[in-house]
This record gives sequence, structure tokens and C-alpha cells, in this order.
Amino acid sequence: MPKMILAVIGAGAIGRTHIKLALHHDDVSLAAIADPSEGARALAAACGVPWFADHQQMLKQVRPQAVIVATPNATHVEVAMDCMARGIPVLVEKPIADTVEEARALCAAAERAGLPLLVGHHRRHNPIIRRAREIMDAGRLGRPVSATVMATFLKPDSYFEVAWRKQAGGGPILINLIHEIDLLRMLLGEIQSLQAIRSSAARGFAVEDSAAVLLRFDSGAIATITLSDATAAPWNWDLAAGEAAHYPRQTVNTHFISGTEASLTLPTLEFWTYRERRGWHDPLTLERTALHQANPYVEQLRHLRAVVEGREPPLCSGFDALRTLQATLAVHASASSGQPVRLGASDSDLTTQENP
Repeated sequence: MPKMILAVIGAGAIGRTHIKLALHHDDVSLAAIADPSEGARALAAACGVPWFADHQQMLKQVRPQAVIVATPNATHVEVAMDCMARGIPVLVEKPIADTVEEARALCAAAERAGLPLLVGHHRRHNPIIRRAREIMDAGRLGRPVSATVMATFLKPDSYFEVAWRKQAGGGPILINLIHEIDLLRMLLGEIQSLQAIRSSAARGFAVEDSAAVLLRFDSGAIATITLSDATAAPWNWDLAAGEAAHYPRQTVNTHFISGTEASLTLPTLEFWTYRERRGWHDPLTLERTALHQANPYVEQLRHLRAVVEGREPPLCSGFDALRTLQATLAVHASASSGQPVRLGASDSDLTTQENP
């Protein structure tokens, strides 16, 4: 079976990840790279594929069957709409857009065109997360009650040599916390409301370096997230899950999900439950699931082709990613106002509102 013709627009860090994997993937064939930088031109030459400074020109000449949009966040909607105007399905890197309104417009455009719109929340493709969801969907935890998430790590001083990373909007809430919110939504369902605080005390930049978030889900479950990119700590998904070789892996858990019948840790998939008598004076039993290692970006490319060909529904659709963006932006809104924020209950009401 011939491979699906794929183009990548944007050759920054995440774009290069997609490009390198697409070169040797069983399901896709890299046909072109579009990015105005000289680095992208050199990369395309090294990969043996055409390079275009302008994505519109690439779309005219190459006619890919799918496109990955990995451009700067502010351009996601414009570039994705250009692709869909030519009838081409799109996978947009997270976040889907800068604002809820722009994300809603992109989702509406995809619906009008009848085209798949996927968003690159790659953790959803990790076999650890997929196994956790299977355990929870089977009801083995009983009713989920609470979750605790640690996302504490250290970005080096060199990271902040780029000026925008010191400014509001360039911090770990929009760059890193969005992953934790999406993961919790996948496992616990929709978020009803949240309250947040943030701090820039560690570095003194205009942008936050730390935050704490309390979330309530429609199911009644609650969760807390502790976030910081200024701590010498191992408790974060990137170090614990082993998704990327450039992070030194640590044998720790970062996510703790508790239910009425059992509890589960991630990424080690430790399952804690009572066998007979139930209560804090009685012994708990620990079960472990053997971890299945796989590169979620490789699986994401396979899934992209399956969605384009109509064999699978999107694991993260545009509307799904819109909800994750809405909740992430609500963290900033709550931290600014000092008040809880209630999230919209439906796709037609995806705006944040402060509680009275």
C-alpha cells in the first residue's frame, strides 16, 4: 500500500521532530518542507525533499494528502485555514490557537469543509496514557475522586536568552501546563470550574515561573496541579515517562489518581486496591502493569493517516483541543482576578466566566 503524502509547515523544534520521524515512517512519505528560514532550507536539502519559503506556493505545487502545521502559535489558524481551503486535512500543533474565538473559527471552517482537523496533544498517543484510560474506562478505580499532578522542572538560564520567554504569555502555563490539563481531561472528563494562583518570585521576570491550580470536574472529581519551571526537581512527565531520549529519565511518579475502589499512579501504572477488608487499617495490594514503550509522535503519524482515510476518529479533534485551550486560558484569567472561573458547558458556549 502506498504511503500517504505528507508536508510539514514550520521547521522549528517540534516541526523537526515530525520531519525526522516522517522520513522513515511506515505510513507517511515526507513530500515537502515549508519554512522561510535558511535552517529549513538546509534541512530540506539534507532530507532530499523540496523546500518552500512560502507555504502557499508549496500547497500549489506539491498537493499533499495531509499537512502538519508546526508554525508559531499565532499563525496556526491562518496556515491551517489555507490548507483546508485547498481541501487538505490538517494536524495543528498545540495549542490549536491563541484564543478560544480563533479556535472556534478554525473548527467551524473544518466542519464546513468536511475535513479532519487534528491537534498535536501527543501524550494521548502514549501507550501508558492509553492503558490508564482503559483501566479507568473499565471502572476498576470505581468513582474517580481526586488527582494530584506534579509538573516541576528546571529550564536552564540559556532558555531565557530568547526575549519573548521572559514576557507574559511565554511561560509554563501556556507552554507546559496545557499538557497536564489535556491529560486530565482525557482521564477524568470535562472541567466544570477552576481556580489558580501564579508567581514570578523565583526569577523576577514578567512571566510566571510557577502556578498552582485547583480543578473541579463535571463528575464531581477534583484535581490539583503544581507547576514550576524554576525548580531542581524530577517530578514531571518529560523526565518520568521516557518519551524523548534527550531528557534523562527518572524513576518517579508524577500523576496520582484516586478512586473509591482503587488508585493509579503514572507513569509507572501502579494500581493500589483492597482485596478483602476495606479501610485505612487494612493492607493494600499493589499491582503493576508492564510499561509498553513507544514514541507517541510515531503513533500520531500513523493515526493521522488512519483519520484521513476514514478508518479512525480523531483522538484529539479541533473541538477537543479547543476545550483544553479554554481551560488553560482560564488558569491565567483566574490567577489575574483571584476568583474561580466556570467553563462553558457545551461547544456552543466555550467562554470562561468568573463565578459571582
